[in-house]
Amino acid sequence: MATTTPPPIHRFEVRSAPGRDDPRGDAAARAFAAVDDGSAPDQVSHASVYLVQGALDDGQCARIAEELLADPVTQSVTAGASPAPTGAALIEVHPLPGVTDPAAESVQIAVKAMTGVDTRVQTGNRFELIGTDQATARSLVERSLANPVIHAVHESPYQPEDFATGTGSVPEVREVPVRGLSDGDLEALSRDAHLFLDLHEMIGIRDYYQALGRDPREIELETLAQTWSEHCVHKTLKSTIRYSEQDVPSGVSVIRTAGDRPYHDVVRDDTVQINNLLKATVAAATFELIDEGIDWCLSVFVDNAGVIVFDDDHAVCFKAETHNHPSAIEPYGGAATGIGGCIRDVMGTGLAAKPIAATDVFCVAYPTIPEVPAGCLHPRRILSQVVAGVRDYGNRMGIPTLNGTVFHHNAYVGNPLVYCGCIGVMPRDCVEGAARPGDRIISIGGRTGRDGIHGATFSSAELTDTHADEFSHAVQIGNAITEKKALDAILALRDEPGGCLFSAITDCGAGGFSSAVGEMGEELGAEVHLERAPLKYQGLTPTETWISEAQERMVLAVPADKIDRLAEVCAEYQAEYCDLGHFGTDDRELILMHEGVEFGRMSMAFLHEGIPTPVREACWDPEWAREAAEHGRPEATLPQAVSGLDSILDATCSLLGHPNICSKEWIIRQYDHEVQGGSVIKPLVGVGSGGPSDGAVIRPVPGSDRGLAIANGLATGLCADPYVMTLAAIDECVRNLVCVGADPERIAILDNFCWPGCADPRSLGSLVRAAEGCYDGAKAYRTPFISGKDSLNNQFTTEEGEKILIPPTLLISGMGLVEDSGRAVSSDLKGAGNALLMVGITGPELGGSHFALVSGLQDQRLPQTDLEVGPRTARVIAELIERGLVRSAHDCSEGGLMVAAVEMAFAGGLGLDLDLDAVEARDDADLVARAFAEHPSRYLLEIEPGDLASVQEALESVSNAVVATVSDEPVVKVRAAGDSVSIDLDRLREAWSGQPNTGTERS
Repeated sequence: MATTTPPPIHRFEVRSAPGRDDPRGDAAARAFAAVDDGSAPDQVSHASVYLVQGALDDGQCARIAEELLADPVTQSVTAGASPAPTGAALIEVHPLPGVTDPAAESVQIAVKAMTGVDTRVQTGNRFELIGTDQATARSLVERSLANPVIHAVHESPYQPEDFATGTGSVPEVREVPVRGLSDGDLEALSRDAHLFLDLHEMIGIRDYYQALGRDPREIELETLAQTWSEHCVHKTLKSTIRYSEQDVPSGVSVIRTAGDRPYHDVVRDDTVQINNLLKATVAAATFELIDEGIDWCLSVFVDNAGVIVFDDDHAVCFKAETHNHPSAIEPYGGAATGIGGCIRDVMGTGLAAKPIAATDVFCVAYPTIPEVPAGCLHPRRILSQVVAGVRDYGNRMGIPTLNGTVFHHNAYVGNPLVYCGCIGVMPRDCVEGAARPGDRIISIGGRTGRDGIHGATFSSAELTDTHADEFSHAVQIGNAITEKKALDAILALRDEPGGCLFSAITDCGAGGFSSAVGEMGEELGAEVHLERAPLKYQGLTPTETWISEAQERMVLAVPADKIDRLAEVCAEYQAEYCDLGHFGTDDRELILMHEGVEFGRMSMAFLHEGIPTPVREACWDPEWAREAAEHGRPEATLPQAVSGLDSILDATCSLLGHPNICSKEWIIRQYDHEVQGGSVIKPLVGVGSGGPSDGAVIRPVPGSDRGLAIANGLATGLCADPYVMTLAAIDECVRNLVCVGADPERIAILDNFCWPGCADPRSLGSLVRAAEGCYDGAKAYRTPFISGKDSLNNQFTTEEGEKILIPPTLLISGMGLVEDSGRAVSSDLKGAGNALLMVGITGPELGGSHFALVSGLQDQRLPQTDLEVGPRTARVIAELIERGLVRSAHDCSEGGLMVAAVEMAFAGGLGLDLDLDAVEARDDADLVARAFAEHPSRYLLEIEPGDLASVQEALESVSNAVVATVSDEPVVKVRAAGDSVSIDLDRLREAWSGQPNTGTERS
């Protein structure tokens, strides 16, 4: 049988022109220096490699090289493989077959437009390292730039004769025997098949199919695993829990009021049964607030994002999620698909919202961690590449990234946390949508591949030192351009002059089509024809097509008579679509077909309502929690004990340079926070390089002065008691929003729980305390939760068998209305002679503070949030800001008063004369506590002298004191007990900005 000769592969190398800077080479050199063990090269140069396969003549190749691939001013291009310079080690990094290559896809489209020739394209990166040998060069590249999960590393120019392709196969309907399996065999099947269902769930499946008289087909079992995964169904938070606690002071006991709450049954004095933890706490607070008169929540807990009223015509929505496990394996792709997924959540809310802003929060180990366990990437590399992933995705889609933070703890070494969020705006008449019988199942966007298979179930797994090998198939690489095309098409479909062309929409995220179609068709049933799905490459089985989480896909329910117009709109925006089948079947079934063969048939009732819900045991063990919180604590960095004012200044500089507090400018400047033109308050504020903003403010609706504030709260330092931690996080989120001008009566919040495995009753007990804190905090601050997400298996087992549990981590994200964005307030000082007023009282507790970290202090007393004082203070300060009496505002949190005041000073380029004796404090708060305690509900306000009396009169019910005067001299003077010391503003700014990024950059 004759074989067809493949078209030739043309190779092009693009590098910086002679005499021009080589930024990619310089970035690689910095990456190598970060892992340097004395073998870093003297010089690094870089070239982008393009492999273009197609029937192209010499003239077409020349045009591609000179007009498409290279900038004629700054770059040079070489056809073919050039030799390495004398004395240089050559390493090339290329994507593995099947890995999404967005740059290659863009080049392929451009070549077609330029030449009319269909081609296939792959890209790569070539590094030439001078001053090191070949083996060392390969080691440096593998440790800092390449990831074996998605990359192949070559020691010579890569020039294949043909590209790898998938091969077709005859699909086979395969049944999985479960009916005769023992409990042990069921557990083994769950683990080996990457289902990650517990024994109760596997027994439920076995019993169900025994009653049916047959075994489940493979596609049915996989569908159940996706739908019943922790990621999709939140089964721990929705479970019934018997919770007990002992030796807890009455002020922080969560059992004390259990008898007064819905879904709570007191079993005995120290035990309560909670019937659905989520309904009993987070959701209960919201629905009670709605019953009490909050009428601006439009959609909560039922859609991809929570929705609230913005104005008479518009609504805004917010969703935040984590992408932790994928980011541990491949941080760039994990973070990119994390933010891409949240953008799709907004696109898939109601009848589609337009994404207008993005947020991110990263939790990683310290860059100075002494040792990284086998199977883990270094935190420097993780942080640098998750930043790059969010940067590239958000910037390419034209969505401003406006708010976020970074938090370090060495227990994140095996499980970095990557929180991504997105805010959207939509017409108020587009808040709700639902599939109808007969609607066509339409997929718009990217093609389906093997990337992301078992991603939803993977999130339920505990990571180990072998996870990169075992779960490489769960890694997804996104393409922001594909998602942008889908977004533009969907907004055009929504805004069609004759009315929206679809009945419902959702994103195709975790679980792929199985989750999207399964959720949309829950009440109707659905018939799906899987051979109609466009594939990235041949060879996918029907099951793989059904569960793949390949990115950039949305699923719509479209009336049959709207399909022709939908096709026209999709063609206009170059967004690919397919018709997979229809919603509505007899007996509310999910029917899965491939080429006329039935591969699966399932009851929607069992799929969505059949998951077993056993009672889980939880206990609160304060001593265990305190010991866990201390695990991974870094060594102290202060050289001496802090007592006098000189050491106060030394400690201030040390705190300003702490990785949690120091400047994040190296991250912020990579993001576009101006795109769409709605930014009012940005991540950095003030003069020069500025200082940190408490939150962001944007104008969602062009032509309107009404603004939306965006902020977050994270108090992981207090994780020794997650109840205390949760209240502090809610309080911090509210403070950050109020400081930029938000109305505290119109703040909505989101919860994102990241926890170590909750099979341990003590860990589950800490989760219960956090959830109960959500209830108390939301009710007290009148901030309804509108959405949330959880990730509850964040622990890592080393090759020695040691378990590394992340600290209990709860991110609170919030948005609040700013009635007049022209009155939004920033944190930089504005004028000499103004007073700096500290609002709130300081106590002696330093437990969980950053001062305790840098000093080695073992104080375990945690600061408490007063649920009467905190909300009252927020309301008064918001009123003062609305009256125009506050020139600048800053919440007093990480690092305490000294850090907050100094940040305001160098942000404004103005000095301060600060009196620590003037701080309103309880009698037992010493000088150190006055300077560095991190008590909740405290603010710093800059007030003009003429307004001070009016402001203090308004603050009559809240502790407050003038603690400093603003000066035009660039120094901060600190006084206490008749003594004083001064420090230059430049030295303080240098301390804050003196933590350069020495991590890697995406190649």
